[in-house]
Amino acid sequence: MLNSQKEIISYYNVHKEKINHQLDHFQSVPTEKYFYELCYCLCTPMSKAENAQKVQLILEKSEYYNKDLEISEILRNPDNYIRFHNQKAKHIENAKKNYSEILQIIISAENNFEKREKLVKFVPGMGYKEASHFLRNIGLFGLAILDRHILRNLAKYNVIQEIPKTINSKKYVQLEQLFINFANSIGLSLEKLDLTLWAKETGFVLK
Repeated sequence: MLNSQKEIISYYNVHKEKINHQLDHFQSVPTEKYFYELCYCLCTPMSKAENAQKVQLILEKSEYYNKDLEISEILRNPDNYIRFHNQKAKHIENAKKNYSEILQIIISAENNFEKREKLVKFVPGMGYKEASHFLRNIGLFGLAILDRHILRNLAKYNVIQEIPKTINSKKYVQLEQLFINFANSIGLSLEKLDLTLWAKETGFVLK
């Protein structure tokens, strides 16, 4: 464990400036852009983060929240292709329709774990990973985003014995606590460790 801690800290130190800049960015996202961060996270499952980010920018520039657009056409564009585009288009349209209720969940006085629970139940297309991702991207920290990159690293550093084939809500919370404990043992916040492992896997500090 000691060697793995040193390896991660060393990698964090190399990317520290970019990582801290990205975390500052998350905490400075204005409320009026929350909806577009939500669209981004609804696009990410089984799709490239870079493509989801392109879609987010297209929707922002088009002022989609205030206009009618053919979302499925945007998602199927080869330049920013999103898998399962028809289904995800419906999820985005549903989120737009019910966004006032979603925003009330976000700005409520509840803790971030309670907000995540409500988002998962209320927003079609949003599981624990996507809800955690969304909340992190608008500066609400303390939740683990257990994507394949993170799970692969947790297995590599023997935090978990193997990558589970399926993850239900109970399993997600169990794995999340192991990730939190691992971050604490290294002396990094959950968010810093997440971005460090992402950069280690992909070479980029992305959201």
